This record gives sequence, structure tokens and C-alpha cells, in this order.
Amino acid sequence: MITITGAAGFIGSALAARLNAEGFNDLVLVDDFSSRPDKARNHENRTCVERVDRADFPAWLEANENQVQFVFHLGARTDTTEQDRALFDRLNLNYSQDIWRLCTRLGLPLVYASSAATYGGGEHGYSDRHDVVDRLQPLNPYGDSKQEFDKWALAEAEAGRAPYFWAGLKFFNVYGPGEYHKGRMASVVLHAFRQIGETGGMKLFRSHRKDYADGEQLRDFVYVRDVVDVCHWLMHHRKDSGLYNLGSGQARSFLDLTRATFNALGVEENIGFIDTPIDIRDTYQYFTEADMGKLQSIGYPREMTSLEDGVTEYVKDYLLQDRIL
Repeated sequence: MITITGAAGFIGSALAARLNAEGFNDLVLVDDFSSRPDKARNHENRTCVERVDRADFPAWLEANENQVQFVFHLGARTDTTEQDRALFDRLNLNYSQDIWRLCTRLGLPLVYASSAATYGGGEHGYSDRHDVVDRLQPLNPYGDSKQEFDKWALAEAEAGRAPYFWAGLKFFNVYGPGEYHKGRMASVVLHAFRQIGETGGMKLFRSHRKDYADGEQLRDFVYVRDVVDVCHWLMHHRKDSGLYNLGSGQARSFLDLTRATFNALGVEENIGFIDTPIDIRDTYQYFTEADMGKLQSIGYPREMTSLEDGVTEYVKDYLLQDRIL
């Protein structure tokens, strides 16, 4: 069996769909299914042998470890505006430590979700080398929680207390089908699709830095299919443990992303600007770009989907059709 935490969420549900398509039907889907009925579309059609509540998963894994071949730990609290550090400690740090310890003791391979939020303002670059991790300074409690776990995992691995294979994936700005439930945290593609449908235009955040024009803030946007492809490949690779960036490797502007959405819809471009909300203005990232050399160096063979191709597929094949993976 293959277990996926966060299976009702965006990336977890996409991975479950890919594994089902590959013939893996012995999945165990883990999440807090009862609290978020709005996420039901993401998992109700997935083929699995069992659905396990997030709180029950450590005990379930202990009892069923002889049937488990791989653990994907993709569940987390991902709201970058949340300020409750105790919540992040419980859900992102302590819970992840419990799963790591179990996988180590039970001899199970583990892939877990880290985040590009660990890079903070990018003052130390975007390299996934282990020797720079201690210097990174995230900009919010969510990023802190991911950073603290990465640091802890590296220390455990150095001390010889790690799964025989493990990978922490630093997801950059992921977009694609299955994010409909994410509200404010959804990608600009989904927000643009909805705003254009309702008003005929799209409002982007105005720049509050002199070195960036409005809409020219740059992020590494990565299509969810590429993220799933990497997870699938690592499941078979099972060597070269460590932290890995997972982005497209190319920074693009929010204007590029929005224009691609207008183009996919066949609608005349109509873009305006609003002030960045006060609650995120001081911690807003103006540039991210994944250094993908490390993943490529261990043999990952595929090119990442271009921004224009990914947005076009997402809009035409999923959003306009009201489909998910």
C-alpha cells in the first residue's frame, strides 16, 4: 500500500489521481475528511483501500506497517497569513516529526512537503544545498514551521536517525486543477479565471517596491502535473536522500501569468492593480526562482511544463470544463 497524507488537498489528491492512473489502487488516503466537506471533489472518486483520519494515522501506520511500501506526507497547514504558531507547531512540525520517526523505525521510505516559503526574501538565494539551510529566514509562521522541520530532519539524518530513503520537496508556486477549495491561497490563475468571468477584468497587487513595476513581481510558477511527476519518479528512485527544490526553474511575472489566462480564455486583456493587503505587505515575496540543478543531477529526466502551456491546459481542460484531475 501507498499512503498519502493531505489526500483531500491540492497536491495530495493530484498524486492519488496519478497513482490510480498508473494502476496503483491500493492507496491509503489520509486527511481530516470530516472538517472540510468542500474538498470532497478532490478525493471522492479516488480508488483506495482505506481512508484514515489524520489524527489516527500514526497508530494506523504502526499497526499496518508490514503492508505499506511508501509514505507521502503532503498534508500541512498551508495558510501563509495564519499567525498561530502553536497551530503550525502541532500540525506541521510535531506531526511531521512523528511520521518521520515512525518511517525511520519501521523502515519505510518517505517523501514530505517542504516549501519555498523557507527561503524568505531570497537574501540567501534559492539553492537547496543543505549547508545553507541554517541561514534561511522565512517571512511568516508557516515558512518557519517548514524551516524548523527541514533543519530537524537534516540533524536527524546526520545522526543516523532517518528513513533509508527520504526527500523533502520545497514546493514553489504550484497551480492547477484541484485547488478550488483554497480560497485566498489559490493560485492567481484561479483568481483570474473567476474575476474575468465575473467582471471581465483582473486586479493584481500593486508593487510597493521601487525596483519592481506593478505586476512585475516574479515567482516560480510550477504546474501541479510536474510536481506529481517528480513525486512519482522519486517513489521509484529511492536513493539520493535530501532536500530538493520543486519549481519550474524560471521566474515569471504575475502579468505573464494573468496574460496567459486571458489568452487561454480568448478574452481581451483587462488588467488593473490594487494595493497589496496590509496583513501580507511586509512579508510579500517579490522574487522566487528554484535552482533545479540538484534534482537534475540525480537523474530526473523531464522538462517542466512552460507557463503558457500549463495555464492553457488548466483553463481549457479543467476550469472551463469544471473538472478536476
